[in-house]
Amino acid sequence: MKITPDVVRCEFIGTQAKVHRSSHLENVGISGRVVDETRNTFSILQKTKCKIVAKQSSVFRFRFLDDTVVEIDGKILVGRPEDRLKKSIRRLW
Repeated sequence: MKITPDVVRCEFIGTQAKVHRSSHLENVGISGRVVDETRNTFSILQKTKCKIVAKQSSVFRFRFLDDTVVEIDGKILVGRPEDRLKKSIRRLW
């Protein structure tokens, strides 16, 4: 997968995710498959338990199907998934 600013427009449900940093220390290290996404949260299936993590206060590492790992600040991902497709992305590099 080619890494571009458009990666925030990807579908995250079904990808592997890990909370790399968070202002809520109990969320750091949560990893598993993303099973649901709302405007402000990701639901991550960790073994047999589903953990809900706020996007605004976390930095996530996503592993896509082709083993590409991307670190994304959750502040960029806040919003409904269907509205993220319409959002214009400013190039950061």
